[in-house]
Amino acid sequence: MKAVVVQSPNTWRVYKKGLCNDCWAGCCTLPVEARASDLVRLGLTTAEEVAWAPEAVAAKLFRRKIIQSYDQHEQMFTIAQVSGRDCIFLDQTSRRCTVYDKRPDTCRNFPKVGPRSGHCPYIPKSD
Repeated sequence: MKAVVVQSPNTWRVYKKGLCNDCWAGCCTLPVEARASDLVRLGLTTAEEVAWAPEAVAAKLFRRKIIQSYDQHEQMFTIAQVSGRDCIFLDQTSRRCTVYDKRPDTCRNFPKVGPRSGHCPYIPKSD
């Protein structure tokens, strides 16, 4: 079996239910785009704040190191990563999402939607 390279979707495995149970969480090292509704669900802002001043919300979340960028035209926020790799919401020890029930739609829809639909960057955890 060829090695999986997270940044190369052509090396990803076909996703199967249960694959996440012993995975290193390679998908959580990909950039995560989030809409305002995702930030509201995460409790990081309110619908009113984002409706009136999305740039101010972006500036606040950027200062708090919650996001790493904001595309004003697309109204898309990119969730910050630890050392340019792991999502800030990924627990470093368990390799599980700390906001799973509130996670952004990008995460909810993966791997159905993503760089390679139906595939994921599965890498088994090393014990």
